Amino acid sequence: MKVLVTGANGQLGYDVVQKFSSIGIECIGVSRHDFDITDEQQTLEYITSIKPDVIVHCAAYTSVDEAEEDRKTCYAVNVEGTRNLAIASKKNDAKMVYISSDYVFNGEGTEPHSEDKPTYAVNYYGYTKEKGEEVVKERLDKYFIVRTSWLYGRNGKNFVKTMMKLAANKDEISVVNDQIGAPTYTKDLAALICDLIQTKHYGIYHGVNEGYCSWYEFALEIMKREEISVKVNPIPSVNYPTRAKRPYNSKLSKQNLINNGFSLLPDWKLALERYLNSERENK
Repeated sequence: MKVLVTGANGQLGYDVVQKFSSIGIECIGVSRHDFDITDEQQTLEYITSIKPDVIVHCAAYTSVDEAEEDRKTCYAVNVEGTRNLAIASKKNDAKMVYISSDYVFNGEGTEPHSEDKPTYAVNYYGYTKEKGEEVVKERLDKYFIVRTSWLYGRNGKNFVKTMMKLAANKDEISVVNDQIGAPTYTKDLAALICDLIQTKHYGIYHGVNEGYCSWYEFALEIMKREEISVKVNPIPSVNYPTRAKRPYNSKLSKQNLINNGFSLLPDWKLALERYLNSERENK
């Protein structure tokens, strides 16, 4: 099996490449320096030259607030880029994994969003991920759409690193407590993706660590496990305005994983501890 991974320099892409390589799967990690996914001809030529059996599409425009203003770039990368990769996948008879987001949902209610629930994004980034899903479903039969949330990993910026940096320079910090979701460790999601591509159980899946919390509770857990004594204050989202609206409820149901016999990801607190231990070891 030969796998091509886009966005290989990003948090998730990095761990996907590491995971596949560690178990002997031939893996080619690419970035924008290799080819431009927004250029259909470039994309088709590059992928045809590689002839992968699977394309794992981790590359994305992920600056949620900037997307509200830089809509052209966000759409080009998240929708047109995904379309070009889907075209290339089809022509090369490759499976495709499209990484999507909890932001495709409007965040209403309190129950976990099911995989087949109608999507309705509340910000532009979420809208482009929603359109990306549509492109994949329209053009391909052999696809896995994997929605995830609140990603953190070794390679890149993330909430954990931000909180620790703030804690090093402040006596107290304020974090929103009314947005609920599942912090997800990229190493655990990479392992799930590895499991998925070795099957023909195509469809939509939610790949998030087990359990839910607010961003405030996530911050508290980080401080607790790092033994940092900074004070963390819970605040409502209205007290922390952002350009892009965030969904309040980002809980994702994992029923399709269960139905198809896949292992659920570990509890988010245990995953956080493994990540922090890994960071300490790599200092």
